[in-house]
Amino acid sequence: MDDITKFINKPEHRDVLAIVKGFRNGAVYGAKVRLPHALVMTLLFRSGSFKEKLTVILDATIQHSKNLAFFVTIYKTLMYLQKKINGGIEQNGHSFIAGLIGGYIIFGENNNINQQIVLYVFARIMVGLSKLPVKRKMINEPNHTFPVFAAVVWGVVMWLFRHDREVLQPSLQASMQYLYLDSDHWSTLKNFLWHNK
Repeated sequence: MDDITKFINKPEHRDVLAIVKGFRNGAVYGAKVRLPHALVMTLLFRSGSFKEKLTVILDATIQHSKNLAFFVTIYKTLMYLQKKINGGIEQNGHSFIAGLIGGYIIFGENNNINQQIVLYVFARIMVGLSKLPVKRKMINEPNHTFPVFAAVVWGVVMWLFRHDREVLQPSLQASMQYLYLDSDHWSTLKNFLWHNK
């Protein structure tokens, strides 16, 4: 055991072993995130036998876990290779290139799990990009960027819903239908206050 500990702590092995640890962390984190989500969503909204529900939960958890593990592996491997090629120096664009390639390979397949992950990340980067001008001192008013960002997001989604709603996700379309269009219709006090239709 001491020999293994010495081996994994040698500085010359760190970059390569970080790839292995990244795979492990991606797999564990993917399972930690997806299992509770899949459990709740499947039990609340999916029909079928207990065995069918369990299969859906496990399949979603395995796919999420596998995708994150392999993405981290590809990303860290490409970062390592680019740094090696560049004489041991990491360049600013290396992370973008590694993320771009890994994202295409791992998350490029259009399925429910990948859509959820990509949309989650997209939402977070858009918020991050709205903060970037303040961080880089391009804008002095930190409280102004989020309201502008929120206004643009809501302006675009309402415009898309009104004019090209089929490009929006079905769940978003259904929510917006309920909120903005179904609220235009009623015929009795019952379907005005207690029931939608």
